Amino acid sequence: MSRMPSTVLTGLDVLLRDRHPLAQDGAIGLVTNPTAVTRDLVSAVDALHQDDRFHLVRLFGPEHGVRGDAQAGDHIGNAIDVTTGLEVISMYGDHLTPTLEDLDGIEVMVYDLQDVGARHYTYLSTLVHVMQACAEAAIPLLVLDRPNPITCLHTEGKVLDSAYESFVGIHSIPTRHGLTIGELALLIAADRDLPTPTVVRCQGWTRDQWWDETDLPFVLPSPNLPTLDSVLVYTATCLLEATNLSEGRGTTKPFEMIGAPWLNGASLATELNARQLRGVTFRGLTFTPWFSKHQGVPCGGVQLHVTDREAFRPVSTGIHLLHALCHLPDSQFQWLEGPVFGMSHARLYGSTELQMMLTDGATVEEIIASWQPELDQFVSRASTFHLYPTGGQR
Repeated sequence: MSRMPSTVLTGLDVLLRDRHPLAQDGAIGLVTNPTAVTRDLVSAVDALHQDDRFHLVRLFGPEHGVRGDAQAGDHIGNAIDVTTGLEVISMYGDHLTPTLEDLDGIEVMVYDLQDVGARHYTYLSTLVHVMQACAEAAIPLLVLDRPNPITCLHTEGKVLDSAYESFVGIHSIPTRHGLTIGELALLIAADRDLPTPTVVRCQGWTRDQWWDETDLPFVLPSPNLPTLDSVLVYTATCLLEATNLSEGRGTTKPFEMIGAPWLNGASLATELNARQLRGVTFRGLTFTPWFSKHQGVPCGGVQLHVTDREAFRPVSTGIHLLHALCHLPDSQFQWLEGPVFGMSHARLYGSTELQMMLTDGATVEEIIASWQPELDQFVSRASTFHLYPTGGQR
């Protein structure tokens, strides 16, 4: 049962209330998109542009664009923002990192994007590229923090092998990292010997709070994560992006439903439910994606229904899902190389170990055990960058 919502301020709310010395007089570049809103649902772009205390001069957009009008993987060019007339530099088009020319005239860079708690979410990669560009140009970086919508209580999954760093996995952290975007910025700066960014902390939020336990409005983080449920199961089913199964894109339940034309959803649901995984039940179904993989073709599959989100372990559930798919009778399951940034299972999972272990007949328990030592080391190291207490310590 969820607790009564508590009053929470994001880093953007705190900045607008208190201002900040770094953003006091200088020309501001803003890395943002529609997820960056105030408690009153005013976008960061509009709030800073309309406030005479701030001098906003240029916008920088990640995947999906500053105004969120691009689908996953769509190439985005530079533009002029229709509402403000400001120049928009795309960091998901011809280049992924701002150039020195893009940063010309900027005296402070402000980053405000909503993370979802998953390593393979590309907003984190954009943060790293911005940190590197700001370091090269000697521009201070101000990170406006936001709550981790699926709490910071749990970490899970393979810590990325640096040999498989990519735009869908840019730093050696686990799949479910258990940090806020501000804490990640501090950890990554330390790991990469980059200047330490200034983090404007949230107020009133604790590490154990889910998004719906705050009174903050929920804005979909990207077009295919429309609800908190989809955000939670994202780390369970995102690995299917590197397979011949639909991960539910082109349906009203992306990442909550998975399937393929050759798959018997009822059989898969029976197999998965027999495993009695904590906090989740699987329902067999048929769906037809209207875009992305298997567009217009009926797919048999399952929907993940989370029954206890505190007990649910999404990454482990995803491994069970892949294990079951590999062992179904007459399975046509295949690993694929994705079209965006050479996406592969190794880049999404964090190494080639998953495919090799599944091929060699490893159990799910053996796969989970294989990532645990590095995960334990990460948890210990990451704790030194925590900015928020847990529970009643608010």
